[in-house]
Amino acid sequence: MNSQINSANQYLNDWLKQVVDQVQPSQVKWCDGSDEEYDQLVSDMVASQDLMPLNQETYPNCFLYRSHPDDVARSEHLTYICTKEKSDVGDNNNWLSSQDGHQRVDPLFAGSMKGRTMYVIPYCMGPLESPYAQFGVEVTDSPYVVVNMKKMTTMGSQVLEKINHLGPKFVRGLHCTGDLSPNRRWIMHFPEEMMIKSFGSGYGGNALLGKKCHALRLASYQAKQEGWLAEHMLIVGIENPQGEKVYVAAAFPSACGKTNLAMLIPPESYPGWKIWTVGDDIAWLFPGDDGRLWAINPEAGFFGVAPGTSEKTNPHAFHMLRKNTLFTNVGLTASNEPWWEGKDKSSPAYNWRGQSASESTNSQPFAHPNARFTVSCAECSSYEQQPPGGVPISAILFGSRRAELVPLVFQAKNWLEGVLAGAAMCSETTAAATGEIGVLRNDPMAMKPFCGYNFGDYWAHWIEVGKKLSHPPQIFHVNWFRQDKDGQFMWPGFGENIRVLEWVVARSNNRLDAQVSPLGYLPIGSDISLTGLDDMTPEELARLLYVDGAAYAAHLENVLAYFKKFSPKTPSVLLEACQAMIAQLKS
Repeated sequence: MNSQINSANQYLNDWLKQVVDQVQPSQVKWCDGSDEEYDQLVSDMVASQDLMPLNQETYPNCFLYRSHPDDVARSEHLTYICTKEKSDVGDNNNWLSSQDGHQRVDPLFAGSMKGRTMYVIPYCMGPLESPYAQFGVEVTDSPYVVVNMKKMTTMGSQVLEKINHLGPKFVRGLHCTGDLSPNRRWIMHFPEEMMIKSFGSGYGGNALLGKKCHALRLASYQAKQEGWLAEHMLIVGIENPQGEKVYVAAAFPSACGKTNLAMLIPPESYPGWKIWTVGDDIAWLFPGDDGRLWAINPEAGFFGVAPGTSEKTNPHAFHMLRKNTLFTNVGLTASNEPWWEGKDKSSPAYNWRGQSASESTNSQPFAHPNARFTVSCAECSSYEQQPPGGVPISAILFGSRRAELVPLVFQAKNWLEGVLAGAAMCSETTAAATGEIGVLRNDPMAMKPFCGYNFGDYWAHWIEVGKKLSHPPQIFHVNWFRQDKDGQFMWPGFGENIRVLEWVVARSNNRLDAQVSPLGYLPIGSDISLTGLDDMTPEELARLLYVDGAAYAAHLENVLAYFKKFSPKTPSVLLEACQAMIAQLKS
């Protein structure tokens, strides 16, 4: 790291000089992205007690970070999209004019880094040589952010060499932890200026500006202008015993099993099947010259939810976390190993706040429900390094967390009804965002917290992208979370989800017939294999696939009312498709 503001990109130099004058740091350090730099930052954070080394025999090069109790999740209510016109942003976002946004947050940055080091992080989202890669520079006073960005992006000197030739075409991100007061916390996005300003939070979703802020909120806005899609989606490769391989993208709300699906291990009853992990959270999708949809994962690491990760639920993740991992807000065992609910049979000695078991309130979890791990993709044994040009997508899954109503799986009849299936998603909230857990809310395409512009324009853009594809992916909707009358999950989930993926692949390749319903195509019961599932009968599977027409029509009437909130921008063809489906379901 060096302290001079002197890159070959004059636009970058001018911006950094403005930032230095504004925040007044004691020193400026350019991050070179080297392992030596990472090790030094970690050593310094251990010395300052901001990081705690874990048991280095069982968890080598693993560390624990404890954040402030008021800074443990995305602050959606304090996250704004700032543009000239409110209609460009829509009611799905908090809006301020660009002028008001700067005026609200800039005074907080004045002198905010006095006595602190200002780190300059040049980063790349996507493979460095990809024609789809996007570049940014984050300025931060947080070494925690630097070490996380090292794992989550390609960063440092090699990226700066690329940025030196981009002129103004890079995202500028300014972050300061401030005093972590929720009353002085803002996450501001300025898509028309390719700029992010985040103040008052150190939580990853608010502070790692390359992640949700750049790769989704700004990128979705950019994708609208340029004719592609930036989506909250995992990417997996599915290979059958015959060696045929297809790629699937899937959108799920945060903390609803995305990482588990991305790293799925087929059960013993599926010999020869393999799952390849390309990404677990974000996908950028581009219409190709061949009429197909191609995708890259813009991230280089996983920022996953720890609670619930176990040998049973996600063996790949469970084992990759045994080395070179940063943990945030997990508990600790007496032997100084990370602990979270659902991990294993070990017992916690300290909770995520550092309180001993005797000091903890029994009703409170020992790990925060949104406790996280940050680890490089290279640590995952199922990870497939993506080619610069991306991978072709054969199917898109939309998945919601619904205890009732929504069947295990259905296939949309066409692209428009697939857009309807995604736009109609409602899901129960999780601990990934501040607020009450388990509340049902509209979450179109799992993008409610992340779409950087008006949902009406967003749905129209999806429809337009489909028109560019002569060989579009088939679109499906899944629900792993349906419950019986006793509140028990009806579907085993986790590795057993391969049974649904097998049907998805077969349908995408036109290999199976299906039942036609107003909702779309439903599996013929025998086409979802129950071999090896001793606890499930064909009758139980039939209940999982059952669609209550009247109840689903009532659900879609609520969705239709939600769509109309974004009129006149909501596409009329989407409204008509929804109305037609309601009428068919009622009949």
